[in-house]
Amino acid sequence: MTKLTVACVQTNSKRDPLDNIAEISPMIRDAKAMGADLITTPEIVGMFEPKRDLALAKAKVEAEHEVLTAYRGLAAELSTWLLIGSISIKVSDEQLSNRSFLIDPAGNIAARYSKIHMFDVQVGDGSTYRESRTYQPGEEAVIAETPWGPMGMTICYDIRFPHLYRALGQAGAGVIFAPAAFTRVTGQAHWHVLQRARAIENGCFIVSAAQCGDHAEGRKTYGHSIIVAPWGEVLADGGEEPGVITAELDLSLVEQARSKVPSLTHDRPFSGPNTYGGTLSATGD
Repeated sequence: MTKLTVACVQTNSKRDPLDNIAEISPMIRDAKAMGADLITTPEIVGMFEPKRDLALAKAKVEAEHEVLTAYRGLAAELSTWLLIGSISIKVSDEQLSNRSFLIDPAGNIAARYSKIHMFDVQVGDGSTYRESRTYQPGEEAVIAETPWGPMGMTICYDIRFPHLYRALGQAGAGVIFAPAAFTRVTGQAHWHVLQRARAIENGCFIVSAAQCGDHAEGRKTYGHSIIVAPWGEVLADGGEEPGVITAELDLSLVEQARSKVPSLTHDRPFSGPNTYGGTLSATGD
């Protein structure tokens, strides 16, 4: 199949998983009614809980996770592919995994990916984030096999690490997901350019459902869920409010872009970087 319609469900997730299931499930149904073949949701779609102790107390192991169970059931009911952007999975008493799941139309887990790069930053608005205090980093890049070909899975802060996307592109991914909860400060400065850059560099579609609005403990997310084509065109942008965006992906554009600029096949080994000291002579020797 060379064409599919994808949807990004843009949410303003709350602290309680059951509240989020009740609020977001109708949005997923709306996306299906809009003709989406594959529906995506943002990072931490199940629970936006900034306090570490509460996040650890509320999180569940994968086999008992109410959000995963609910959305697997919904995917089966709607007979649709559904990307759960990420949910907090308990892996020990002191650590969680920020984990994404691709669910097939029968409700089975087709692929799972644990976020590799931890958001440990101070963004300049007085907010400090230390994701590694609570979350255990993933260690494996993941490609999901779908009826439309291989699709790569990433999460939010991963977008700043182009070598991950290059590895996915070189492994054949024509679509890469980057569900996110980008801060408002970094989103305003960097979101669109990073999304378009990853699409252009790899000649692939980037599909990024995002959190939006004001959340618990003063957290603010940027929104602007986005679908970008392999040549860098923005096919859809979700703006700043909760809602659903869709776009038709013509997968033949992946091969076209990669044929025009076949940079994924042009890697060359190199050494260094070397640091040179001193001052050049007048002759340049």
